[in-house]
Amino acid sequence: MKTIKMIASVLVAGLLAVNTATATDKNGTTKATAYKVDAAKSAVKWHAKKVTGEHFGTVVLSNGTLTLDGAKITGGSFEIDMTTIVCTDITDANFNAKLVNHLKSDDFFSVEKNPKAKFVIKKVEGSGANINITGDMTIKGNTQSLSFPATVKNDGKSVTATTKIVLDRSKWDIRYGSKSFSPNVGDKMIYDDFEIDLTLAAAK
Repeated sequence: MKTIKMIASVLVAGLLAVNTATATDKNGTTKATAYKVDAAKSAVKWHAKKVTGEHFGTVVLSNGTLTLDGAKITGGSFEIDMTTIVCTDITDANFNAKLVNHLKSDDFFSVEKNPKAKFVIKKVEGSGANINITGDMTIKGNTQSLSFPATVKNDGKSVTATTKIVLDRSKWDIRYGSKSFSPNVGDKMIYDDFEIDLTLAAAK
């Protein structure tokens, strides 16, 4: 009888140990870790085209966070300081300033009224180095859903995500020179699609 009780006690203790270990493992793998975006190591480059040419430039990523479950990005957000728009391809100072001021005006990004653009992650698909991110992008006070692929590097202490995003400015009601709103714009047309090369660096 004592032998049976001892065996039963050992079995119960073993089951409790397994359950405790499982709960610990689950808690360990589902615990979210916040990474703060390092603006100095991050970069945003833009590229826009028109019928008669193209322009390149940069804008500063002001702040943001990434949430990771283990090595996988599960959420986060970042802001872009639209007051920092720079054109890098025009060497003439007056012409450069004229373009940048036009981009900041109500014809384009209405920077005085909307100094920040923001992206909030809503869904992440895939795992490992290659993922697809879906979220809400707010530009000029207008929020639209946006999806794009990203490549992720994670060394356990820091994470870097890189991507090329194609945005259709007409979805954010940016109308100047757009054939979507002015069909007869002719050779003054500026293409709706513009590209953003984004490097997002973050650390614990």
